[in-house]
Amino acid sequence: QVQLVESGGGLVRTGGSLRLSCAASGRTFSAYTMGWFRQAPGKEREAVAAISGSDGTTSYADSVKGRFYISRDNAKNMVYLQMNSLQPADTAVYYCAATSTVVAGPGDLMRNSYLEHWGQGTLVTVSS
Repeated sequence: QVQLVESGGGLVRTGGSLRLSCAASGRTFSAYTMGWFRQAPGKEREAVAAISGSDGTTSYADSVKGRFYISRDNAKNMVYLQMNSLQPADTAVYYCAATSTVVAGPGDLMRNSYLEHWGQGTLVTVSS
């Protein structure tokens, strides 16, 4: 069973930065494709970014391209989301997700496929 624990959320002003972290359990973490999702109040969940386990291939939502960066440290079983130039529209609960399905890539997670494991979420609030 894969367990995911997010941290790093908080309150930040418009234009500021935050780095979210996701600690994952599992002996084969390096094989997991990992992703970040978010859900704003009253809105549907949306995919933000994903990264493969095999070669670090990434995928981003258009709304965050050039501002957010996903990375991973397989030695530490960690995934990160560096968020820059934050806007009030980025306010949401951010969730870490993972798949241990070998054939699943970042694009699959971005299309809401193979979403097998979830963290509890961390709140990011961007003030104007």
